[in-house]
Amino acid sequence: MNIPFASFEPMHKEIEDELLNKFKEVYKKNWFIQGEEVKKFEEEFAAFCDSKYCIGCGNGLDALYLILRGYGIGAGDEVVVPSNTYIATALAVSYTGAKPVFVEPKPQTYNIDPDLIETAITHKTRAIIAVHLYGQAADMDKINKIAKKYNLKVVEDSAQSHGALYKSRKTGSLGDASGFSFYPGKNLGALGDAGAAVTNDKELADKIRAIANYGSDKKYHHIYKGINSRLDEIQAAFLRIKLKNLDRWNEDRVRIARKYIEGINNPQIIKPIEAVYAKHVWHLFVIRTKKRDNLQEYLKNKGIDTLIHYPIPMHLQQAYQDLNLKFGDFPIAEEISKEVLSLPIWYGMKDSEIEYVIDTINSFK
Repeated sequence: MNIPFASFEPMHKEIEDELLNKFKEVYKKNWFIQGEEVKKFEEEFAAFCDSKYCIGCGNGLDALYLILRGYGIGAGDEVVVPSNTYIATALAVSYTGAKPVFVEPKPQTYNIDPDLIETAITHKTRAIIAVHLYGQAADMDKINKIAKKYNLKVVEDSAQSHGALYKSRKTGSLGDASGFSFYPGKNLGALGDAGAAVTNDKELADKIRAIANYGSDKKYHHIYKGINSRLDEIQAAFLRIKLKNLDRWNEDRVRIARKYIEGINNPQIIKPIEAVYAKHVWHLFVIRTKKRDNLQEYLKNKGIDTLIHYPIPMHLQQAYQDLNLKFGDFPIAEEISKEVLSLPIWYGMKDSEIEYVIDTINSFK
């Protein structure tokens, strides 16, 4: 049996006619930038996130950058970032001219450890970015309490957590603002790059919208040195169709994750946990083992595709040599990077496929 790491086929097969009809509708309107589909998606996604404002943009990295830029964060400032996440989180900080300051995660949840944040705060710190990694919310009450104490902004990186809950509240509504990615492989994915910033702060929303449109508040009137990062009509139209199905698709991911958790029984494997405060949407199902590379090769030979999220911690990436960090500075992130392995999980996985993955892992010596 061959099992890909991800497959869009079951999902897209269900909505193929709707997607194609919507494409024709937008095509015939001949309006492709900042039209009705974008406006409607922004309204619908803001409501989905229990927030007031949504501003579509080019991708998740831009969403985070625009939020930080909107808050005036720049050269000479510092922003707290998890040491264990995708590099886009740190890049958003770097793009503003500010410095990312890494904080280790809790190994049980892989999310930033709130108990370690205060030691990273200096007089230069302006914000904390809380990443809801793999589809599980960070411990936001503790993070918000620290931010309030030091008068810091809290920015959620919700690129992997569309629809996830923290104490019954949606990610995207838990901080001052949130950045979302709609990269095709996300739980809510476009058919290309796309992103959005979500907030309850009207002043910030207006500023983000202007900065993302060449710094323009109205045509040919530029109040900021802005960038071009806009969600286009076609992607917004596709996202509107997918958003209607997202809760159902997420529940299927929960079904698969529960089967993995119940079925995988190998003493060499550490299974992920769902925090008591969270409802996980399982963007990724990440296991750990000291024999990660051997297991990945074993699964590959059995026809099971896996990925590593992420093989090199940010502080050891060549891109961040300027921070003068070295191996051993963030041992938890380093250990995680050597042990994690992401298993196949996608909407529409068959029980036989899930059971094959489970049986294969359980037979690994």
